[in-house]
Amino acid sequence: MTPTPTRLIHTYALPTPDAGPYALTAGPDGALWCTLVHAGRIARLSPDGRIDEFPLDSPDCGPTLITAGSDGALWFTRYRDHRIGRITPDGETRSYPVPGSGPGPYGITAGPDGAVWFTTLNTATVTRITPDGELTEHALPDGSFPSFLTTAPDGALWCTLNQGDALARITVTGETALHPLSTPGAAPVGLAAAPDGTLWFAQIGTGHIGRLTAAGITEHPLPDRQCRPHAVAVAPDGSCWYTAWATGRIGRVTADGTVTEFALPSPACEPHGLAFGPDGTLYVAQESGEVTRWNVT
Repeated sequence: MTPTPTRLIHTYALPTPDAGPYALTAGPDGALWCTLVHAGRIARLSPDGRIDEFPLDSPDCGPTLITAGSDGALWFTRYRDHRIGRITPDGETRSYPVPGSGPGPYGITAGPDGAVWFTTLNTATVTRITPDGELTEHALPDGSFPSFLTTAPDGALWCTLNQGDALARITVTGETALHPLSTPGAAPVGLAAAPDGTLWFAQIGTGHIGRLTAAGITEHPLPDRQCRPHAVAVAPDGSCWYTAWATGRIGRVTADGTVTEFALPSPACEPHGLAFGPDGTLYVAQESGEVTRWNVT
């Protein structure tokens, strides 16, 4: 559909050139927090538009996905140096090593048990980490490439299996159940849970947005099947918003499958992560170096 330019509120350029804004989450302080994957930094975007950047102990650590923990800090995966990072709202940082040979930590979420959980792409695990760094690993199918991770209202953790073409449900005790997708090569990545228990996910390989309910899985085709949908976020009204990094667009999918897409300021901006702020507006991280604020109403 035709883009609606009036929905664009503002585009914020990051202070560090080529920093690579990648993922976003709302923090406990009312700000949006963003990983800068190319710069080895974490950025804080305050409601008044101020941007603060916090360098990590390695500029090459590759901070990737980020979540707010129950301990009042932000937790994030460091994909390139295989660590889990933690940063407080005032900028104090620390990190913990992840065991294994090049595990590649990626997805991360606050669990239902007060701990933080994360996935490892290369060693196919979902792991629990306590605030003091104690780790408990649970194995997933070899080669399944577990990616995004979220906590659902059913009290379990769910993740996408990018190379397994499935979703996995993991209890806090490590019991796992797989939910295969019907489309071969779906390669699911982004995943988010709605308050009603619905799960939304992006199928980057086939250009679908999927929806899991008690009735089963529905896969909604996008207008451009080559758009490479990456991340998803659930709006206050229950609809799903997604980034399409190959086309420089974002989109919205309703429960009945209606799709509306909007162009971002540059088609080459490579949008990846997105998150809703406390005021209900949508923030989109663009690897080209900006964060865009978007009015979804």
